[in-house]
Amino acid sequence: MKTSATNRSRAPQGRRFGFDVRPVAAGCAVLLMGASEMALAQQATQEVVVTGIRRGIESAISVKKNADSIVEAISAEDIGKLPDTSIAESIARLPGVAAQRTAGRASQISIRGMAPDFSTTLLNGREIASTGDSRSAEYDQFPSELVNGVTIYKTPDASLIGQGLSGTVNIQSVRPLDVGKRTVAVNYRKQKLGVGSVAEGDGYRASLSYIDQFADRTIGIALGFARLDETGGTSTRTDNWGGGRYNTVTNVGNGSKPDPADPTKTVDDCKPGVDAGCYNVPYNGYGLFADQTTQTRDGAMAVLQYKPNKNFSSTLDIFYSKFDQVKATKGLQMPLNDSWAGGAYDQPGQLLSPVVSGSNVTSGSFNNVRSVVRNDAESTLDKVTSIGWNNKLTLDNQWTLNADLSHSKSTRSGGIVEVYAGTPQATLGTAAMDTVAFTNAGLFTPTLNYTDRDLIKITDVQGWGGGTGSPQAGYSKLPNVKDQSDALRFSAKKDLADNGWIAAVEAGLNYQKREKTRAFVEGRLVVAGDTTGLGSVAIPGSSNLSFLGVTVPTFDPLAMIGNGLNVVGKLHPDIYNKDWTVHEKVTTGFIRGDIDRQLFGYPVRGNVGLQLVHTSQDSNAFNVDRDTSSCQNDQTCPAAGISQGTSYYDVLPSLNLAFDIGNDQVVRFALARVMARPTLNDMRASTGFGYNTNDAILKGDAGNPYLKPFRANALDLSYEKYFGTKAYVGAAAFYKDLSTYILKQDVITNFTGLITPTTYNPGGNVIGLLNQPINGSGGSIQGIELSASVPFNMVAKALDGFGAQLSYSYTDSSVTLPVSAFAVDGVSTAKINLPGLSKEVAGLTFYYEKGGFSARVASRFRSDFVGEVADFAGDRRLTYIKSETITDLQLSYEFQGGPAKGLSLLLQANNLTDTPYVRYRDTYANEIERKKFGKTYLFGLNYKL
Repeated sequence: MKTSATNRSRAPQGRRFGFDVRPVAAGCAVLLMGASEMALAQQATQEVVVTGIRRGIESAISVKKNADSIVEAISAEDIGKLPDTSIAESIARLPGVAAQRTAGRASQISIRGMAPDFSTTLLNGREIASTGDSRSAEYDQFPSELVNGVTIYKTPDASLIGQGLSGTVNIQSVRPLDVGKRTVAVNYRKQKLGVGSVAEGDGYRASLSYIDQFADRTIGIALGFARLDETGGTSTRTDNWGGGRYNTVTNVGNGSKPDPADPTKTVDDCKPGVDAGCYNVPYNGYGLFADQTTQTRDGAMAVLQYKPNKNFSSTLDIFYSKFDQVKATKGLQMPLNDSWAGGAYDQPGQLLSPVVSGSNVTSGSFNNVRSVVRNDAESTLDKVTSIGWNNKLTLDNQWTLNADLSHSKSTRSGGIVEVYAGTPQATLGTAAMDTVAFTNAGLFTPTLNYTDRDLIKITDVQGWGGGTGSPQAGYSKLPNVKDQSDALRFSAKKDLADNGWIAAVEAGLNYQKREKTRAFVEGRLVVAGDTTGLGSVAIPGSSNLSFLGVTVPTFDPLAMIGNGLNVVGKLHPDIYNKDWTVHEKVTTGFIRGDIDRQLFGYPVRGNVGLQLVHTSQDSNAFNVDRDTSSCQNDQTCPAAGISQGTSYYDVLPSLNLAFDIGNDQVVRFALARVMARPTLNDMRASTGFGYNTNDAILKGDAGNPYLKPFRANALDLSYEKYFGTKAYVGAAAFYKDLSTYILKQDVITNFTGLITPTTYNPGGNVIGLLNQPINGSGGSIQGIELSASVPFNMVAKALDGFGAQLSYSYTDSSVTLPVSAFAVDGVSTAKINLPGLSKEVAGLTFYYEKGGFSARVASRFRSDFVGEVADFAGDRRLTYIKSETITDLQLSYEFQGGPAKGLSLLLQANNLTDTPYVRYRDTYANEIERKKFGKTYLFGLNYKL
């Protein structure tokens, strides 16, 4: 959707961060301008053995320099020695790449200002299945100890299968025949987590890698295992329900009353600063929570490589990851300025003793507060398996034949159990109420003693199940996701005589079959033996937890099931629409010509090619008539299975040129047609509808199995100055013209194929509105990237051992999207920026390495962005996430000789500044959620034989 810049969302893009990115950008520019001067300072090349930090940096520079495409790369410093907990943290330090944190760790990646769904993830060149309901990978499932390197392709070539629109991430495991000798590496790190939080946690990381070669180096084997076992610190977070208004004259909150002209609507009865006695109140409600996460991740890798001669090689790759996470949540939810409450379960809160400043209440108290004590348990059990077998044969030194077979499977299971406690009531309206004092600084003082187990019971506190006929003292959700992808690829490459532009031609065919299924089982937790819907049960145990100024009783919610609480199936029509299956069959034919000539007097290399992609897609789901006149729950709703799908072609040309302009300088130019497939959740055939009495038509919402991909035309230009493989400085610019963007809209729909004989439809009109994802108009996204990697001994010998890596990117977009097209949380503006877009992303790393000692401090920054989070129903919502700077420190010493040779000691500190994760509603002053995870300290031993 193309709109002018003046109409963009006014949500702040943020300059409140730990280090100013402007000096980083200036530093990149200075290094770029001074490239020739630094070249003069270089000394004669000497034969040296490079290890540690420098080895990883120089290997990555070599990959970037020799690539035909525009790429970014990471290489392991040694076997099993990428410095981060997961590969996500390492990727997030690359130019133009940013990470979104989950539970304090980087887990999702945005490339060049676009959401994670716009990129694809490959493992050894093969697309992998994902555990969520979208396509994007969760990178914290990949232990860094098992990764040998990562390449991000910012421009595609025709032979790159599964390429994304924003970029393609290829994670690589080690090739044992490329390693010079038998290698054994053992790593162990003890962790202290959540330092500075309510309660600290601990854990460990351990890994073992074994690489060997046999039969005169014709057979190679690599085995690796990595384990993470930790209990995190107790992090705190706040949940602000947003501010409101209060009329101290009428004693009514949120200032609305029925419109005399239309009783179904309301008019504003209270205007702060205009009406006497009308004030802004900082909170309609507030939640205080403490979270503690226990994580166990086991990862395994195996590579078997067979190369009997220079003409044939066969490689078998196996990767497995099992990642179990359990989060325990304790909290207190306080409905304060709730004029809508009344009667059965709660009473409207009344403002007492307000202290005002102008038209704003800065402190005071609310009475009639019936708070909910929360004890929740959320478990996520993820498994990822990937198997690939590649065979390559060279004939007559001209033909290269390639066959590749792969299988990838991911599953997610687990569940969420919530248990509610509060003041019980024997009859409706008799529950004891609290009075809560507050300040606009987020300080709350309840009057009731919530640790008094004689006063506070497990019960249906707020009637969230719908009333006494459907009591709900807790809730259970059991989501399950299964994703499986199988692929087969054949290609042939022919080297041509040196008599034309094309030095070699490669052609091939790739076939991929994918199936993703999501299913939900949900239920209410009810008090055992309760016949009134108002029953209660005692809170077990005697433990309590104090945080953020409140103290709440704590217990294991899972232990309550069958021991005071029973599970009753949740009967709601919307649950049907959480169950779906999507199938894809993608056939890709490609041809690529490698270029190696001279143009305009300069050597030029690269490639030109074309992909022809045929996609066949369909979905199986449910069509639910959920009109309330005939449908009260998912047992009485008319529902039927539905299957829909489509097929289409895409033509994707690409061109990559790299000009060698002398003095180790490269200018790159790229053109391509790129695409990103829709999220699988959007492609579901699920449909729910009913008769809307206000509009007197049939209305509903649905997925769309007829969706086509996001598509764009891309142009890239870059300049890179290298100093061998020791250093480089670079600048790049890119422009993407998105021809289509997927968003939700009301679509005029003929419901003939959806209605049933029992559908309530007065008048018989079958034309109505269906809100569903569609291929809308697009816009542009463009940006610049500056980067450098420099050892300081190039400037002065006295600085030998010191060095720096720095990057800065600025990205902008003409795309603004209507909020009505998405599920959002805390967004009240009419439009939002492109999801995933941080206008500024920067990274800065300083290091020192000499004589076995090494030190590194690394910071990464991203400005505000629209991110994606899961809501209480397990669906995805867009929200504003505040800018953040994450700083990590690493110190190590490796013994250079003697009996301890090969042993190194490591001390590491992550999130040194305890940067909070903050979600906000339109402005920084209106925070929805604030999480602090604390710092993490690690001490470890590495041993390599």
